[in-house]
Amino acid sequence: MTKKPYQDTVLAQYLERRILELKPRKTQSKIAAQAGFVNPNMITMIKQGKSKAALDRVPALARALEVDLAYLMRLALEQAVGRTAAAAIVEIFGTPVTANELGWIEAIRAASGNSDPRLTSRAQASVNLIFGK
Repeated sequence: MTKKPYQDTVLAQYLERRILELKPRKTQSKIAAQAGFVNPNMITMIKQGKSKAALDRVPALARALEVDLAYLMRLALEQAVGRTAAAAIVEIFGTPVTANELGWIEAIRAASGNSDPRLTSRAQASVNLIFGK
């Protein structure tokens, strides 16, 4: 049996799903080339959990996958150092905000007249409703 130490990481699962989404217009080999991997098999190894994504490759990989860099870095960081250490890094440096999340923040600022509203239980309930929770 082949050892796959990163198989159950969110990054491996996300990479597999994203490659499937891009399949109609971009091959896995093309993704690997755009990400700067000399060996196109590296994408397969990360996707299958045999290898972890090198943090210095995340920006190019995010561009190749056409995904948000901050989101992919969060997943890669967790994979690289583990959930507890990644949480400590985020606590120290702050949570990376994705472009989509930034859009939400800007919408809240516009809707509130830049009043820095507190997240009330009513507002939280409204957000939960938006996401069906």
